Amino acid sequence: MNQIKTGPFAKILALILLASLLILVFTWYTSEPDIINNMHSENHTTFINLPAPEIAGDVSVEEAISSRRSVRNLQEKPLNVFELSQLLWSAQGITYPERDFRSAPSAGATYPLKLYVIVCKNGVDEQNIETGVYLYVPKENILKLITKEDIRSDIYQFALMQAPLDSAPVIIVMAADMSRTTDRYGERGVRYVHMEAGHSAQNIYLQATAMELGMVVIGAFDDRNVKRSIKMDMDHDPLYIIPIGYPY
Repeated sequence: MNQIKTGPFAKILALILLASLLILVFTWYTSEPDIINNMHSENHTTFINLPAPEIAGDVSVEEAISSRRSVRNLQEKPLNVFELSQLLWSAQGITYPERDFRSAPSAGATYPLKLYVIVCKNGVDEQNIETGVYLYVPKENILKLITKEDIRSDIYQFALMQAPLDSAPVIIVMAADMSRTTDRYGERGVRYVHMEAGHSAQNIYLQATAMELGMVVIGAFDDRNVKRSIKMDMDHDPLYIIPIGYPY
């Protein structure tokens, strides 16, 4: 029987292939989310998996529209993680995965809106969701931790000390990357972004009403300081501040 001889080049190639395989396996293993703990990290960034939204409820659209009100008197009682997930999904959640369409209409499906979630002290009744600021990632239905700072008092000051920012357990700051829409539609895209923010905010209103929660949209605030306090991406501009909680 003839023996197959392998030269130096073949040995080096085999080592390269083996090393590549080991790197792929290691990358796959370390990138898998920790479902048991509902939390995982990538490159020292913490992500929190949210529960899947419900797409059927006990309150009709007509009832929610009829009962919708702006509520400025909220308890400090924490939300649970299912309520938080449902509210975020109603605003920007994925409703048609095949094309990544979201719950609110968007000009040209450009989706410029970004949801920053301020969890105040003991704001969410879930061990893994601590006080801090998070960014909602619709496609994966997860929260990305931005900072663990408690910035409620800052937001309260920068929004002219409006109630119920001093009591709401959770505050959503709706922002936008204008360029996602203006790159396609020019200056008129700014109008489209503002329209989209209104669509999304109304969705949150109706979802909150259906869950017997209260909220109000706030537009009077110091943009620059709110953006700085949240550590918002430089390309994002704040549009709405939305405190949410249980009404008295």
